[in-house]
Amino acid sequence: MHKLLWLSLSRLAYSDVPEWVEKSLQEKFPQVQFVVAREETTVSRELEDSEILVSWSLTDEQLARAQSLRWVHSPAAGVTQLLRPPLVASDVIVTNATTVHAVPVAEQTIALMMALTRRLRDCFQYQTEHRWGQTPSWQPGCIPGEVNGKTIGLVGLGAIGREVATRARALQMKIVAVKRDPLRGASSADKVYTLSQLSALLSESDYVVLAAPSTPETLRLIGERELRRMKPTAFLINVSRGTLVDTPALVRALEAGTIAGAGLDVTDPEPLPPEHPLWTMPNAIITPHLGGATDRYWSRQAELLQENLRRYLAGEPLLNLVDKKRGY
Repeated sequence: MHKLLWLSLSRLAYSDVPEWVEKSLQEKFPQVQFVVAREETTVSRELEDSEILVSWSLTDEQLARAQSLRWVHSPAAGVTQLLRPPLVASDVIVTNATTVHAVPVAEQTIALMMALTRRLRDCFQYQTEHRWGQTPSWQPGCIPGEVNGKTIGLVGLGAIGREVATRARALQMKIVAVKRDPLRGASSADKVYTLSQLSALLSESDYVVLAAPSTPETLRLIGERELRRMKPTAFLINVSRGTLVDTPALVRALEAGTIAGAGLDVTDPEPLPPEHPLWTMPNAIITPHLGGATDRYWSRQAELLQENLRRYLAGEPLLNLVDKKRGY
């Protein structure tokens, strides 16, 4: 009998494992004991002999106690909070849920891009004020634009980046991308650069989309110098992690008009403090880390876990396997 322990301790209600997911897994895999931990006491009691762990995080102390652990699956795309040195050094395999989040995050990206281009923030303000804003909206500098024929620069061409590229192509946009290995999986872009060529992507893009994982290499990837490389008419969109951007540098760039605007689903710090200047900037749109939220979330999570459980029990390679040393 194998044992899977699912840590369902998140403060977010949608992260609590639905009963139907538990039931479907148990019916499909009778040889696996499923335990959902909604309290720390359950974690303490069940961790030691668990072979599989589903969790966003794992402390060093928990790993040391989990003597039977062989596989950790993250229900999130990012695994930074999991990859502490003892886990990286261990033989425990790690998978993530990047394919679960790819479609909704891609749609969030397009939504932010459209909202910035069509100046919807202004329209929402007019609505709040009960004011018909047609006249000011036609003034020079306030007229909405188009994405048709524009260049989108994808920093990251993984599952999310490829989904964004598919939608951008349908909008008749040119697609350029930065990828660690431009020779693999780059067919969805018109042109692919290495990370060392990031400045070339920044200078030719009308929209710079951050869809790369959070790693030491991508920490503060976009700072003062990179923002100055962008066109003054370009927009920065971050749907990855807030730590990819130097936030004070972004604030200065938005204030100075170095770039036209920003669409941020993630921030650093996160949550963004109420007094932070980004909240009131007219050229910034902020959404509260909703990119991965979708009414299809649990059906996709269940489908991925079921397939990987099947593969695990059959001794086959798992989907979404994380390179623990690279961090994604």
